[in-house]
Amino acid sequence: MKILLTTLNAKYIHLNLAIRLLYDLNKNNEGLQWKEFTIKEPKDEIADYCKAFDVVCFSCYIWNITQTLEVAKKIKVLNPATKILLGGPEVSYDWQDVIALNEVDFIITGEGEIPFRQFLESYPNIATVPNLVSKNNGEVLYHKKELQFDLNLYANTNPYTNEPAKDLYNKVLYIETSRGCPYKCEFCLASLDNSVRYLPIDHIKNNLLYLMQHGRVIKFLDRTFNIKKDFTIEMFQFILDHHSPENVFQFEITADIVHPDIIDFIQKNVPKGLLRFEIGIQTVNQKANLEVSRKQNFEKTKSIIKQLENKIELHLDLIVGLPLDYFEDVKYSFEEVFKLFAPELQLGFLKFLKGTPVRYKYAEHNFVFDAKPPYQIIESKYLSKKQLLQITELEHALEIYWNKKRCLNTLKYVTAQYSIFDFLCGLGKYFGEVKDYHKFTLQDIYNIIFQFAQKDYADDKVLQQLIALDYFMHHTVRPKVLFVEELNRLKQLDLIAKHNLNQHKFRHVFFEIDFDVELFLKENRIENKKENMILQFSGVAKPEIIFHKNNFNLQLQQLN
Repeated sequence: MKILLTTLNAKYIHLNLAIRLLYDLNKNNEGLQWKEFTIKEPKDEIADYCKAFDVVCFSCYIWNITQTLEVAKKIKVLNPATKILLGGPEVSYDWQDVIALNEVDFIITGEGEIPFRQFLESYPNIATVPNLVSKNNGEVLYHKKELQFDLNLYANTNPYTNEPAKDLYNKVLYIETSRGCPYKCEFCLASLDNSVRYLPIDHIKNNLLYLMQHGRVIKFLDRTFNIKKDFTIEMFQFILDHHSPENVFQFEITADIVHPDIIDFIQKNVPKGLLRFEIGIQTVNQKANLEVSRKQNFEKTKSIIKQLENKIELHLDLIVGLPLDYFEDVKYSFEEVFKLFAPELQLGFLKFLKGTPVRYKYAEHNFVFDAKPPYQIIESKYLSKKQLLQITELEHALEIYWNKKRCLNTLKYVTAQYSIFDFLCGLGKYFGEVKDYHKFTLQDIYNIIFQFAQKDYADDKVLQQLIALDYFMHHTVRPKVLFVEELNRLKQLDLIAKHNLNQHKFRHVFFEIDFDVELFLKENRIENKKENMILQFSGVAKPEIIFHKNNFNLQLQQLN
C-alpha cells in the first residue's frame, strides 16, 4: 500500500515539522512517503502527483485548508480510489462539515502519532483506531479517546535526516522542545492543552545541533519557551556553545515572567542579534485581558523589553478585536506599545479558530466573523466595520513604513509630536486612495508620505525634512534629490573644501534643515536650529551624515 504524508506550506521557505515527525516514526512501513508543496503551486500538478497513492494524508492549518480541499477534490476526479486523510489543528475541532465532503474519507483529531501509527498498522480495518473520524455507508464514525503520545519515544530520532542536508540552509527550520501551554487565553488553541510536556533533552540538543550545522534560521515552536528558568538558560548556553555565525534563533516569550537570571545571562553572554523574541502583548486593556482569561502585567512587560532590547531582536504582537476592547482602547494599546520602538510590531486581527472558547462564546459580544478561514473578525459590539477598516488601513501603513524600515526616524518623530495611531490611520487611508497596497515602487512610498504630510501637516517643516532624510538614508547609491532643495553650487563647494570631501570616491547630497539632527538621533528630541546637512554615499553601505558643527561623521543608526 502506498501512503503519502504531505502538506501545502504557505511559502517555499517554510517547512512542516508534523509530517517529518510522523514519517520518521513510521519510515519502516513499506510504501510510506512524504513530500511538501506550497499553496501557490498549480493544484492540478499537485493532484497529479498524489493520484498514484492509495492514501494521501494532508496536514491542515487555517492558511492551507481551502487549497487542500481543492486539491483533494481534484485527486478524486483523477483517481476515485485514492483515499484522503486529513489531520492537524484545522480539522481537530468542528470537523463535521469537513467529513461530510465527498473528497474527504478520514480525519485524525488531536496529536497524530498514536492514531496515525495504528491507522498504518490496521488499514483497511480502521474501526478501532483512536481519534479517527470515518464514514461507512453515509454514517459518520468517531472513535474518540483521551490519549497523549509519550514524547520520550522521540529519543534518538531526528526528522530532518530524511532529506538532503543541503536543502535546509535557505529554509525556516522548526523545532519543538515542549508541547502544551500553561496559560488559558481563549483565542488560542494552545490554551486547550495546559499540561506542558518536554521532549527528551538529548533529543532536543542533538536535533538542534544538526539544524545549527546545516541551517540558518531556527524557530522554536514552544508557546512559552521561558516557563522553566534553568531549561531556558541551558538551551541558550547550548546555542552559544555550538551555533554557526549565520544562525538566528526565534522564540515565543512571555515577557512579564522572564526571570532576572535569564536577563542577567543574556546581558553577560549573548551577542546582539543572535536571539529573536516574539512577545504577544495583544492588548494593554486589563478588562479585555481578563475577559479572555489572560493575565499580563504590561508595566513589567515593558520593563523587561527595555532590559532586553540592546541584545535581543524583538517582535511584538497586538490583537485587534478582543472583547471589551473599544476603538479608544485599541488606540491606547497601539500607542503605548509603539513607543517601545521594537524593530517589528505585528498588528493582527482576532480570529475565531475552531476549538477556541472565543469562537463558542461569540454571541455574548455580538461578534460577526468570516465563516471561511482564517475566520477573521468583521464587527462586534465594540468595533464597527468602519472602525476595523480604519485599523486595517493603519496596519498597511505600519507594515510599509515601520516594519519594512523605510521611515523609522519620521515615525519616531511623529510619536513624540502627535498621535502615531491617528497619523498611521490617515497615512494608510491616503495610501489606499492613490495606490494599491500591494503594487508600488520605492519612490511611491516616499512620494505618498510626503504628499500626506504636506496635506495634513502642512506647517511642520521638520516632519517633511525627516521624510526626506529617511528617503535618502534608505539608499546606498545617491538617489534623485526629492522633498528638499539642494544648496547652491557655491555653498556646496565651500562645504566640500571645509570637510575635505572626496568627490571621486563618494557622491553627496547637500541641503539645509531646521533642527539639530544629532540631538534628534540620540534623544528623539527636536531643538530648532538651522544646519547644513551633508549625506555621503559610498554605493555599498547606507550613507553617512557628516555633521557641519563639530566636523565629524556619524552613521545614522537604523533599527534592525
